[in-house]
Order: sequence, then structure tokens, then C-alpha cells
Amino acid sequence: MAVPVAAPSAVFGTTALFLTGALVMRGAGCTINDLWDRNLDPHVERTRLRPLARRAVTPQQAIVFLGGQLFTGLAVLLSLPWECFWYATPSLILVTLYPLAKRVTYYPQFVLGLTFSWGAMMGFPALGIDLLANQAALTAAAFLYASNVAWTVLYDMIYAHMDIKDDVKAGIKSIALKHEKETKAVLSGLAVVQIGLLAASGYAAGLGPLFYLGSCGGAALTLSTMIRRVRLKEVKNCWWWFVNGAFFTGGAISLGLAGEYLAHYLGYYDEEEKVKRQEAINA
Repeated sequence: MAVPVAAPSAVFGTTALFLTGALVMRGAGCTINDLWDRNLDPHVERTRLRPLARRAVTPQQAIVFLGGQLFTGLAVLLSLPWECFWYATPSLILVTLYPLAKRVTYYPQFVLGLTFSWGAMMGFPALGIDLLANQAALTAAAFLYASNVAWTVLYDMIYAHMDIKDDVKAGIKSIALKHEKETKAVLSGLAVVQIGLLAASGYAAGLGPLFYLGSCGGAALTLSTMIRRVRLKEVKNCWWWFVNGAFFTGGAISLGLAGEYLAHYLGYYDEEEKVKRQEAINA
């Protein structure tokens, strides 16, 4: 069963809701993280001036603010098809547990990836496609989700390098500490896994050359450039690549997907449409 092509109005409307929801729920995740870490953050140079860490905001005030964020996120969620509510619910558990992961494992970035990549599973039901009834969509969503997990671990590993010295003192675990001596090899492996899973997602969804060239090729180019050029011993350089690299790779993937969507929507991969266009040109 092929993955159907949604109308542009549905795509743009759903994208706007997802963008709003992502911003709100990412903020909620940060609030929860800062609540858990309010006694750890004062010992880390980069985080010591956060509102809770410097006592500018009380935990009670932060909880009230978190409630506002969660209600806003719920409003966005309820604007989507009702099936999305059930798909979204498990992510709340991950959002809550992520801050605890850094206390018990050197791979909290993996838990972060599981948390912040959840939107990949919701895109299809948001456009009216039942994952449980469409094997191609379920497979594509699963591969896309896994690809995003690998991407999150990759980027957050660079992010974690900014805090290595302070993390040791504070007793915080991270993948950067565990693999400090072979970081670029790990980053390269994660990039290969990410791109491979992204390509598998495209194959499952029946995507064509624009996706593979734009999204997969663009991701390979931007990630390889970042991994080669990032200076892991320099905090400012890690921060620059963490912020801008996400836009480079995300932009390439998004442009490839947009081009592929337009090609499918306009029928450029449909044999009958190709014949009609050629006849029009010949006429």
C-alpha cells in the first residue's frame, strides 16, 4: 500500500501546528529539565545563570509556568485529528524521564533523541493516515523516527562537549565523556546511521530522486562538513556548529522533502501525467 499524497492546504496547516507544538513542548521539556537540574546547574559554567539555578525563579513559579506550557501544547494537540492524542501521550513520559537519564547512564542523549523525535511518528496520523492500517506509512515513520534519534544524539554529543570539564565535577554523565577520545569517529558513525535510516524511510514511502539527492545528499554534505570542521575543544565553536549545523542539515532535508512532495503532488512520477505533459509539449 502506497503512502497517499496530502493536499497543500493540509500540509501547510499541519506544518504550522507542528512548528507551534514543537516550540511549546521543547520549552516544556527545558522547564522540566531545569527543575530537575536546579541543584546541578549552578556548578556548570554554561548553565549557572539559568533562572532556577540563580534563584531568580522559584520551583513553584516554574511549575505554574510549566502548566501554562503544557496546556498550550494540549490546545495544539487537540487541533490535530483525535488519533494524534493517543500517539502523543507516550512522549510525555520520555519528556519527564530525560533529565534523570544523565544521572544513571552515559547515554542520556539517546533518551533525548527518543523524546524530541516523537513528532516523526505523529506526522502521518496528523494528515489522516492510520499507521496501524498502512504498513508503508508505519515503516516509513519508524525509519524516520530512528533517523531523527541518531541525528539528535549526533548534535547533542557536540553540545555536550561544551560542558565536559564541569560535568566531571558535577557528576553528570554524557556520551561526550564516555567517548571523548573517539568523538569524531562516533559522530561519523551516527551520521552514516542517520542518513541510512533516512534513505530507508524514503524507500518505504516510495519517494524518488529529489528526496535522495536533496535530503539524503544534502544531509551527507552538511554533516560531513560539520564533523570535519568542528573544534571540539573550543566551547564557542561547538556552540556555533550546534546552532547553525542544525539549520544546514535540517534545511537540506526539508528542501529535499518539499521538492519531492511537489513532484508527487504535480504528478511528475505518474506515468499518465508524464505522457500528457509530453503530448502537450509536442503539440
